[in-house]
Amino acid sequence: MTAYIVKRILLMLPTLFGVLVVTFVVTQFVPGGPVEQFIAEARRGAAVGDASAYRGGQGVDPKKIEQIKALYGFDKPPAERFWKMLGQFARFDLGRSFFQNKDVWQLIKEKLPVSVSLGLWTFFISYLIAVPLGVAKAVRAGSRFDIVSTLIVLVGYAIPGFVLGVALLVVFGGQLQWFPLRGLTSSNWDDLGWGARIVDYLWHITLPVTAMVVGSFAITTMLTKNAFLEEIRKQYVLTARAKGLSERRVLWKHVFRNALIPIVTGFPAAFIGAFFTGSLLIETLFSLDGLGLLSYESVIRRDYPVVLGTLYFFTLIGLFTKLVSDLSYVWVDPRVKFD
Repeated sequence: MTAYIVKRILLMLPTLFGVLVVTFVVTQFVPGGPVEQFIAEARRGAAVGDASAYRGGQGVDPKKIEQIKALYGFDKPPAERFWKMLGQFARFDLGRSFFQNKDVWQLIKEKLPVSVSLGLWTFFISYLIAVPLGVAKAVRAGSRFDIVSTLIVLVGYAIPGFVLGVALLVVFGGQLQWFPLRGLTSSNWDDLGWGARIVDYLWHITLPVTAMVVGSFAITTMLTKNAFLEEIRKQYVLTARAKGLSERRVLWKHVFRNALIPIVTGFPAAFIGAFFTGSLLIETLFSLDGLGLLSYESVIRRDYPVVLGTLYFFTLIGLFTKLVSDLSYVWVDPRVKFD
């Protein structure tokens, strides 16, 4: 097991290196970088030309342009900047934002609570609905309940979260005015007591979490159903029934433990994925200042330290989550051997 973990960690390094190389190269060819934006701002909105020739700097003092390039570190060759960036990332120094004048780590810590809130609620509500529903569908496979619930689940899965979020905002936020249109808390949050804060927070989080949850539990529901159906048809279930065990005892003591193996092993990836995937449009729609919105704005503004720093952070989390997911197979099912 130790040798397998060490091998997987060593394999993460070339993967991480490749991701950073591709992203860094792409950023070098994308027009409208921070230097061009600064020059365009200095020229009061004049069009920015070719990034390599800086034709957008016509009419701007060449010394000023060199100062701007030095300010953002673009006075050095790309290879030198790349290796310097790798050295910083190896020390977990993600650099400093060009436009917000803050450390990237500080920005991540400021935005993380919003993404964590959305992710935790989405994860727990999805599994609390999906697992019992999947078990009920497996027990009543082929019944009217199974067919109707499958249709509802698939319709919910087919509706994009952003489209559902727009509909929820229009109906419940605009027409009925039952829920707020934006933000995670009210403007008078600091003046509220603890009970009122909890109610206010839940009031604000209802619509965005609903938009994310509806389409997220379809896969888990069908996976639970199929896993239970596969276990129910095995010989040990027939043997347990022949011994006179009640259906409830057979289902929850024997079948449930074995059927949940593929679901439990997916917990780490689903738990982490709920924080960092699929929330960009929801955060934008509901004006929630989280990691998704930070990443989007940094790409639009060509804030390269934030782009590369957050990508490095997300990639590290994704790689280690994949490792934990694979190891969980051994922890849940001792029959699995990586040898």
